[in-house]
Amino acid sequence: MFKSKGILYFNPTNVTKKHLKQSSWKSVAVMKIDDDLPEYYSWFLKNRFNLQLNKPLRGSHVTVINDVIDSSIYEQSRSIFHKKEISIEYDPTFIRCNDKGHWWIKVYSNDIDNIRSAMGLGKPYFGLHLTLGRATHLQLEHSNYIRKVIMRHNI
Repeated sequence: MFKSKGILYFNPTNVTKKHLKQSSWKSVAVMKIDDDLPEYYSWFLKNRFNLQLNKPLRGSHVTVINDVIDSSIYEQSRSIFHKKEISIEYDPTFIRCNDKGHWWIKVYSNDIDNIRSAMGLGKPYFGLHLTLGRATHLQLEHSNYIRKVIMRHNI
C-alpha cells in the first residue's frame, strides 16, 4: 500500500449538469489530491496500453460525500472538516474501469471513514476510489478491450 494526502472540499463548484440538477437535494464533498499521483497513473495507462484519458471535470479526486444529508449536519461538518488534510492509502495494482471508460484506483482512508461516521453515513455506494479519468469516445472500445483483458487475466 502507498500513501498520499489531499484537501477536503465541501460544496465543490457545480461543473456538471448532473451535479447542478441534484444539488438541491444531494450534498457533496471531495478530496483533491496534493501530488501528481493521478497524472502518473494516467501516464502509465497511456504508455502501457496506449489509452488516453480525459481528465475529470472536477480534476482527479476522491468523492467523500455524495449523499442525501440533513442540511444542519452537513453545515456543521463543513465548519469542522472543510479544507482539512485527509490521508489515503491505495494499492497501485488495483486500477479498474467500467464499461463506460471511467478509470479509478481503489483507496482506503480511516480519515474519510471517521468523517462519514461522524455524519451518520455508512460506506459509500461505489466505495472509495481516486478518479483518474475517462477514455475518450474514440478510445472507448479500446478501453473496454483492456478492461476485459485485465479481468480475464486477473491483472
